[in-house]
Order: sequence, then structure tokens, then C-alpha cells
Amino acid sequence: MDTALLCCPLCGGSLTLEGRTLRCGKNHCFDLARQGYVNLLPVDRKRSRHPGDTRDMVAARKEFLDRGYYRPIADKLVETALPLLDGGGNVLDAGCGEGYYLSCLQAQAPRVGQFVGVDISKDAVRYASVRNKEAWWLTASAARLPLKSGSFRLVTSMFALAAPEEFRRVLSEGGYYLEVTAGREHLLGLKALIYSTLTEKAPLTAPDYPGFRLLREETLEFSFFLPDHADIQRLLSMTPHFWRITRAGAQRAEAAQTLSDTAQVLFRLYQKVAEAEKI
Repeated sequence: MDTALLCCPLCGGSLTLEGRTLRCGKNHCFDLARQGYVNLLPVDRKRSRHPGDTRDMVAARKEFLDRGYYRPIADKLVETALPLLDGGGNVLDAGCGEGYYLSCLQAQAPRVGQFVGVDISKDAVRYASVRNKEAWWLTASAARLPLKSGSFRLVTSMFALAAPEEFRRVLSEGGYYLEVTAGREHLLGLKALIYSTLTEKAPLTAPDYPGFRLLREETLEFSFFLPDHADIQRLLSMTPHFWRITRAGAQRAEAAQTLSDTAQVLFRLYQKVAEAEKI
């Protein structure tokens, strides 16, 4: 893979690959793991000993996504992204998880440019590197990307935290940021199962990110059926509800054998504007 997009997370210098070691001009070194990913998250920038999703959470998400329940989301991603990459360009998935969505996109646009996935969870990046050997997978923080400025045509954020200032930095002029988030009626079936009462959320509005222009917002909605208890548990572990659930809610989820639900997903496409146009 081409290392031209990468920069040292300690000094910002260019990285070159020597054997299985990335090295900068100041001799900061980062070894490629056996699976092919590289850890570019300095120890002093970790918020915990093992930041991000745990191995069990990543494994559950991989199993769920590989069963195709969320394939419509991947298809919508491809439909939205391919026209943006018609002239070529590199793609970054910030908060890539175990690599499902970026890999689905790369499979449909293999000759566009470099594909890079970044996640703060080393376990997630390890799974991603096993899934797809044709992309760069980096353990790093989206808030401080070890990537060169102006290097990407498209940045995607799939159900991940946004870092718009950093995304703008790594995007080329006129580049695109695609933000994919849950709608306010996302997974009402799961919520009804685990919560005794549901609180109606206020209508969601698209964030106004300085340096970006919102081009369009689309809603994808589809139903799906989970035929066994294990998939319900996998879905739950993928959501923020995993951390909020009460003991009673966990018991109801544990007892459930099937689940019919509806996904509601928002696709917001932004374009980077010139410095003079920043609001």
C-alpha cells in the first residue's frame, strides 16, 4: 500500500515503509501487526487502557453485519458515494469499526484511489484488517488523524462521532463529508423491548459545520426480522442502549427469541467550501 497519505502521529513527518516498519525522519517507528494494520495512537492520547469497542462488541457487530441485516445501508452508501468519486480520489472511513461499510464501498470502486479506515479500537481495526487486505487500517483517533492535509476526496462517518474540523483538514478542496446517523425512529422495536416507556425525541436537524455546505439530507428506512435470540443480543451490543439498559431491560432482551424492527438512517452529504466561504 502507498504510505504517502500517512504522517507520524508524534511529529507530523512523512512515514515510509521499511520492511514491516513505518518510520519518519525523526526515527519514530511503528510496526505493522501480523494482520496488516498499524497502531498510530500514541499512549499519551489514550483515554483508557483499551479505548473504543471491546473485542466482544466488535465480534458481535461483525456477525450481525455479515448476516446482511444492514445491507441496505451499505447499498445506500455505495449509491451516494460512487458519483462523488467519479474522477478518482482517496476515501477515509473515520470510526470504521470492523470495516464492513468501507469494504462494501471499496468492492464497488476498487480503482478509485486509496481506502483508509481509522478507529480508536485496536480490536475493531484488527478485525477490519482480516476482512480486507486491500485497505489501510489504522488504530488512531478521529480527532487527531495521522493523515496528511488535503489528501481525501471523501470522508465517511458511519454511526461514529464527528470531528468536522479534522475532517475538513484532510479533505481536498471541494471534497465531501458523508455523515450517516440514526434517525429518531431508528430501532423502535428494540427500544420497546428494553425500555418500559419510550420518550418521544424532538425532530433532528442537520448540524451546521463551519467550513462545510450541506448539499442534501436523505432518510433510508427499511424493516428487518431477527429470527433468533443471538442476533437480538448482537444488535443490542452495537447500539448505545447497551450502556444504558437497566437490569429489567436486559432481562427482557435475554428472554426475547425473535424481533421485528425498522431501521431509520439519515444520510447527510456535506461539501468542503473554500476558506473565503466559511461561515
